Amino acid sequence: MTVKGRDVRLRTIGFLVLAALAIWFIAANTKSVTIRLWVPTVTLPLWSVLTVTLLVGMALGLLVAHRRARR
Repeated sequence: MTVKGRDVRLRTIGFLVLAALAIWFIAANTKSVTIRLWVPTVTLPLWSVLTVTLLVGMALGLLVAHRRARR
């Protein structure tokens, strides 16, 4: 087993654990919340707000990782 192969496995396990925790956290929060966007106020289930936040965070993380890899 090489060090590089071990790093990939540890990253994969870490990603899966974090993904499972995020899904559990999102599923556990089902009540509706009121969110004020600059002008409008909307009422949504909290799980949908958390899901959108997770997806935006993942997209920004991938963008930053891609930009750093190009350097």
